[in-house]
Amino acid sequence: MRNLDGTGLKRLHREWRRKHEPDVAMFLDSVQTPYNVGSILRTAAAYRVAHLWLVGATALPTHAKTAKTALGTSRYLSWTACEEADEAVAAVADAGYSLVGVELADGAVPIHGAQLPDRPCLALGHEDRGLSTSVLEACEIVTFIPQLGRVGSLNVGTAAGIALYEVNRRGW
Repeated sequence: MRNLDGTGLKRLHREWRRKHEPDVAMFLDSVQTPYNVGSILRTAAAYRVAHLWLVGATALPTHAKTAKTALGTSRYLSWTACEEADEAVAAVADAGYSLVGVELADGAVPIHGAQLPDRPCLALGHEDRGLSTSVLEACEIVTFIPQLGRVGSLNVGTAAGIALYEVNRRGW
């Protein structure tokens, strides 16, 4: 066994792209740290997220620190910035997606066992406060990522990566 070179990587990824056409979007509710947003953008590009709604105080892809962390991957993504959550929630519905909260909240179900809608839009919130009340209430379902250690929560960028993987894994 050996590491893949550039050509090998392209072949491997091309094979996986042919197996599954994801239809997932993302909703970032006041994710303020540009490095977290950049990390999420990079992961979103890797999983071919159809669209991102960047809401409230979310750092934009044009922010220097966001762009540095995203490493140019934002050019593969389409996104809309919305000042108000209600505006973004309506846009998500108009685009035919259903909001799926990824949040540690009462009534949340483990993401691996959740009945996800056909066209999920994963909603992740502020690094400390999580999803706003209005967005949490707009979610069709709220999921959480089970954790086994003594740490109570994950970094929002890490949570986004795990949630995107789980949604795509189901299509494989």
